[in-house]
Amino acid sequence: MSDVAIKVENLGKQYRLGEIGTGTLGQDLNRTWARLRGKEDPFAKIGETNDRSKKGESDFVWSLRDVNFEVKQGEVLGIIGRNGAGKSTLLKVLSKVTAPTTGNVKIRGRIASLLEVGTGFHPELTGRENIFLNGAILGMTKVEIRKKFDEIVDFSGVERYIDTPVKRYSSGMYVRLAFAVAAFLEPEILIVDEVLAVGDAEFQKKCLGRMKDVSMNDGRTILFVSHNMGAVSQLCTRGLLMKFGSVLSAGPVDEVMNYYLREATSVSSEYCAPDEYVKSEQILSVTIEDVNGDVSGSFGHEEQITIRLRIKHTSNDKGIICSLGLQDFQERKIFTEQINLGRGYTSHTIRLPVGLLRPNSFRLSVALHIPNLKIIEFLDSLSFEIVDRGSEFSIYGSTDNGLIFSKLDWLSLNI
Repeated sequence: MSDVAIKVENLGKQYRLGEIGTGTLGQDLNRTWARLRGKEDPFAKIGETNDRSKKGESDFVWSLRDVNFEVKQGEVLGIIGRNGAGKSTLLKVLSKVTAPTTGNVKIRGRIASLLEVGTGFHPELTGRENIFLNGAILGMTKVEIRKKFDEIVDFSGVERYIDTPVKRYSSGMYVRLAFAVAAFLEPEILIVDEVLAVGDAEFQKKCLGRMKDVSMNDGRTILFVSHNMGAVSQLCTRGLLMKFGSVLSAGPVDEVMNYYLREATSVSSEYCAPDEYVKSEQILSVTIEDVNGDVSGSFGHEEQITIRLRIKHTSNDKGIICSLGLQDFQERKIFTEQINLGRGYTSHTIRLPVGLLRPNSFRLSVALHIPNLKIIEFLDSLSFEIVDRGSEFSIYGSTDNGLIFSKLDWLSLNI
């Protein structure tokens, strides 16, 4: 289709462990001789020893396998997953840094990639020369580059060092200039890996703003890899979750992020202490339930949610507090409440206001502590979700409109 910028079909990337790169001809010969005798590779790194229990593929590892997805023009795709999931390998294949082993990649338009610090820069050339070099690689003329030159330098903030060889730049300066070049030389597709983590908070904010601008106003396509869920949620419209080199989930970015965060965390809507006699202060039990006492952890928007706590405090310590906190899986806080604990065994019932929370997944934390002194016990493995079961708020769809329904009183007048 004409509106598809990137189409990936049955993509796979396979690497052979311990095959090339020992450094010298003598080492290569020793490696070959060891293999012919059925011995282990004398130069294999830890973690790369061949698994001889499997035949055929014992010397190989798949970094990507059977990857399929499409990215439309002007779409911002956030690619998330744990370390080793295959995210960076995927970007390298899309950027043509490395070739795929299987499958096809179809791309419409010029690509600018920012995969790691200094990608595409020649260390001996100055910042000015590298701007023109990168522009030429993207297929731009000198006239086009000159038109953008001042904007690039101004955005990067390295004007004072623009005629200094980039090998003398700090990693932060490298990234600032590299991102400015990639973002301002007008590629149709911009690919950005986790390198923005090198920059400071102010520069990261500028980068996110620039990527939003080129996507929304210029219709550019962006692929963004990050472990910063806040940045992914703020910038991206769709998400792609990868695990062990394959696509685990794809769809609206909030749905994919919540799936990833739930999948990465062991959670439940109820907790019971394994042994209530171990400590003198202890959280005995916590449940998140509906009006019927069901602890399935899934509630409709208009259902009553009740949190029940049982706490033990039999020591002579005074000033012990129980804190209750609620946040979503992107670690956005909704509220924190606390009460002073009396001695003995106490039970507490907390009812959330009906209709307070928008459809989302939430994490509940409970803590016993002495303020500004010590944490006695902390529980952060409880969760529940609010689902939209056909309420009047279905019109919002998957758009992120915040965490709570504010229910404001509007006074409207004809003027």
